[in-house]
Amino acid sequence: MLNLLLVEDDLDLATAVIDYLELEDMQCDHAGNGVVGLNLIEKNDYQVIILDLNLPQMSGLSVCKTIRDEGIDTPVLMLTAMDSLQDKLNGFSQGADDYLIKPFAMEELIVRVQALSRRRSGQVTLLKVAGICLDLDKKCATLNSQTLKLSPTALRILEILLRESPKPVSREKIIQQIWGDDKPESDSLKVHIFNLRKQLDLAGNKNILHTVSGYGFSIDGDYKA
Repeated sequence: MLNLLLVEDDLDLATAVIDYLELEDMQCDHAGNGVVGLNLIEKNDYQVIILDLNLPQMSGLSVCKTIRDEGIDTPVLMLTAMDSLQDKLNGFSQGADDYLIKPFAMEELIVRVQALSRRRSGQVTLLKVAGICLDLDKKCATLNSQTLKLSPTALRILEILLRESPKPVSREKIIQQIWGDDKPESDSLKVHIFNLRKQLDLAGNKNILHTVSGYGFSIDGDYKA
């Protein structure tokens, strides 16, 4: 069952959306303003956030920017009554992943929510997992506030693993995302993983980057072999 959050101040619309989502076997919390919505996002783990653009106390844009600044990568579907290019550009610039214009068909809402729920947001630029902090804007990473000395390729591998955490990522997926069709020498990924693991070990955590036999790698602070 998907666990969603709807931040919408129109109570009639919110009630209709929540009722329809429940018919589709989706659990949905509700907040009537941006401040309450932000508090719920910071305290709970949602698969998708449905966020109205115009909200009392704190706008949808401000909520979206705040959660992205905090490293929260839950996909955001922005609701708006304004079908202008600038509104959409503003939303995407603050971290929204998709837009839906009011009034909308419930069937379209369901399709978009289902699509977003299958991935994490690519909009977030600060990733935090198990003490690791990767700042994509500054292109640097730390573990427990200690800087990790990583090459650009190792940083990209770390980003891929953090975005999927705690799920493992296959070797093939990492190679495709890093090198595309220009396949590296057979030991290239192995060397980068070795160096990444070494930096994590030096920073004091030897149990965070895991090899999944016959498949790939994962970063999970709660992992138990």
